[in-house]
Amino acid sequence: MGGSLYCRATMVQPPTTAPSDPVPTPGLDGRTMLDPAAVTRLRQQRRADAPQPWLHGEIARRMADRLSLVRQAPTEVLDWWPERAEGTDALVAACPQARRWQVEAGDPNASIRPAPTPDKAWWRQLLDKVASSDTPAAPPVDLLWANMMLHWADPLPALLAQWHRAIRVDGYLMFSSFGPDTLRELRPIYRAAGWGEPASPCIDMHDLGDELVRAGFADPVMDMETLKLSWAGAPALLAELRSLGRNTHPQRHAGLRTPRWNQRLQETLAEQLAGPDGRLTLTFEIVYGHAFRAVTRAKVSAQTSITLDAMREMTRRRNPPEGA
Repeated sequence: MGGSLYCRATMVQPPTTAPSDPVPTPGLDGRTMLDPAAVTRLRQQRRADAPQPWLHGEIARRMADRLSLVRQAPTEVLDWWPERAEGTDALVAACPQARRWQVEAGDPNASIRPAPTPDKAWWRQLLDKVASSDTPAAPPVDLLWANMMLHWADPLPALLAQWHRAIRVDGYLMFSSFGPDTLRELRPIYRAAGWGEPASPCIDMHDLGDELVRAGFADPVMDMETLKLSWAGAPALLAELRSLGRNTHPQRHAGLRTPRWNQRLQETLAEQLAGPDGRLTLTFEIVYGHAFRAVTRAKVSAQTSITLDAMREMTRRRNPPEGA
């Protein structure tokens, strides 16, 4: 939250032309394109009891505003990698009657557990977490909510498959993510200095929409906005970036940095990012998306194989129970 004291956000129109310095798109064929060790440390950093970055809370509020477009209020909500403060508050305010579930960032098994009540004392939340091991499995949810975590999913198809299984038929997915134009001002600076890649690779929203369709989601709607954040100086800027998450790019600089390098970095940023008002400005591309979980359809071919669960699902849709 401290970073919000130093930055100002302004929504601008997306660029009409492709950026002059394109970012490589992470692989979508199941290969690992992020540094696994860095992703593990990131998930530990982003656990639910860690302070939430100011920007993530702001994006959560903007996501919650989009929930007003949904006709039927969800009764079962799954929060994937939840965060405290504004992120959780925005979801609770948007779905006050829904039963909430969560998957924590540091859980390697992606276990779905009941979400704690925000106003409960810490020791009651701890008891709830212990007791949740005896809680029945979560039902398919009406809404899966993922705020500002998709850019750290690797490989992406595996995550989308998990999401598809967790959502009921006709339920929907809503998420936000950094886009490939994020921190575009840093790339030429780092390249000229030989400092490696400055930030994690992100997926273009059009490629992301295609992946949603391949995963079995229907009617994906993708949107983006560009935010310009500015800071009074390099120390405040770097502190804000550290709160947003680790650099998981495999080609980032290897090894530890020295105080002399840090001083040089601050001087370079102050020289090259300062605007007429003296403030340092960076670009953040924010991608929003939502899609529905359609009924499974068997692909017609000379020989077709489908799972038993998929067959049951198609049968239920063709022969709904009486009164449904």
